[in-house]
Amino acid sequence: MAPSIQFNGAAETVTGSQHVITVNGKRIMVDCGLFQGPREIRERNWEPFAFEPHEIDAVVLTHAHTDHIGLLPRLIAKGYRGPVYATPGTIGLCKISLPDGGRLQEEEASYHNRHQTSRHNPAAPLYTEADAYAALKQLVPVHFFQLHDLPAGAQFRFLPAGHILGSGFAEIYFESGERILMGGDLGRY
Repeated sequence: MAPSIQFNGAAETVTGSQHVITVNGKRIMVDCGLFQGPREIRERNWEPFAFEPHEIDAVVLTHAHTDHIGLLPRLIAKGYRGPVYATPGTIGLCKISLPDGGRLQEEEASYHNRHQTSRHNPAAPLYTEADAYAALKQLVPVHFFQLHDLPAGAQFRFLPAGHILGSGFAEIYFESGERILMGGDLGRY
């Protein structure tokens, strides 16, 4: 069966990169990014995912910018339990940025509760520092050019993208002979 791709973010805006490839009943998610920008875009972070998190079979991260990894702790808090594949460089950056993001989310919610400046009562963080540490436990390192198995008989490898430390294109091969190259971001910008 031919793979299909569902674009759940980075459409109509450049943030919130979330793509789900379905093949032979298995779902492979590429990136799990946070929506950033004006309020109407940021509010999309609070909406339910366009899929059930527990129905995802694997996650592949192209790089560690927030618009590609920032909702990973929320995905896991909502029920995803499978592997999260990333390059060692991306994992190193995730170990810094995800817990920091959770801490900032908690501090912002606390501020809004103290000063009663939120429309929500009480204000809650999108995810917590503890959620971020739980997400880190699911990270699996995959080196550039190393072929790695995915569900449904698919395989993938990372190719250097030159965007930030550890960034890579995810080249995914399917039993049907088809191939998809998921780019993330390219180059220095």
